[in-house]
Amino acid sequence: MGALSAQDLRRMQRLVQEVWAERGTKSAHHIGDLAWQRFQHIVHEDGWRKQLWEDGGDVVAYGWLLEDGVLDFCIHPRRPELLDEVLDWADARETSALDADADAAAAFERHGYRRAADDEPFFVHLARDLGDVPAVDEPEGTTLRTVGEDDVEERVAAHRSAFHPSRVMVASYRNVMRAWPYRGDLDCVAVTADGRVAAYCLAWLDEENRVGELEPVGTHADFRRRGLARAVSAFALRRLQEAGAVLAVVYARGDAAYPTPKLLYESLGFRTHARTITFRRNVTA
Repeated sequence: MGALSAQDLRRMQRLVQEVWAERGTKSAHHIGDLAWQRFQHIVHEDGWRKQLWEDGGDVVAYGWLLEDGVLDFCIHPRRPELLDEVLDWADARETSALDADADAAAAFERHGYRRAADDEPFFVHLARDLGDVPAVDEPEGTTLRTVGEDDVEERVAAHRSAFHPSRVMVASYRNVMRAWPYRGDLDCVAVTADGRVAAYCLAWLDEENRVGELEPVGTHADFRRRGLARAVSAFALRRLQEAGAVLAVVYARGDAAYPTPKLLYESLGFRTHARTITFRRNVTA
């Protein structure tokens, strides 16, 4: 148990890579998810618990209990029985799985979880082939490029504006930049003439599986409705393609209350292939 160290995280990411190699887009995770979730904040680690299950020195399952009793987990396809052990260990209030994962849903129900109402928030998983990518049109008054050392404070300011109220800080973003597999040449920004980061798209590359992920994407509140998020995301897709990725994935809210990001990604050629289903205990179906 104990703290989630960078070494533990790397072993968890290795499991995620192995699951992706077998399941492709039926996998619920990308290695970039884990790095971003672990390092974007610096004030919640003491409230997390983690457990790794090993076989021959390799991690074949993990449970990561986040604040508020929310469980994230990953199970190797060849060891599905371990999900019951993870659920017993976590004693979580809430967890989720992709809609196609009937085995996970059955395990949740065995442990007293019930599916959340259909009108509650959920996420869709979208993907697009990178054989061709959208044209990169640089909006007037901005330059599309990647993050430099002098951009970090502005990069964080843009994120905090886009996701207000946000707990991301300069110190935590520098932790992200030190994490594997962060690459500065995939941290894309739209910058104004006076040096402000108006929009951003952080891309992560799983070189082994040749799949990239966009996480997170945002626009500073002062620069919305100018097409900047689309432009910087198209730029990031181009960078991923040039780095060797053949597929890109992104996650967005799928419910009617928050439609804009999904529409943005669909305009870039992404298509939905799965959605998350939330399960909670002590909730009346």
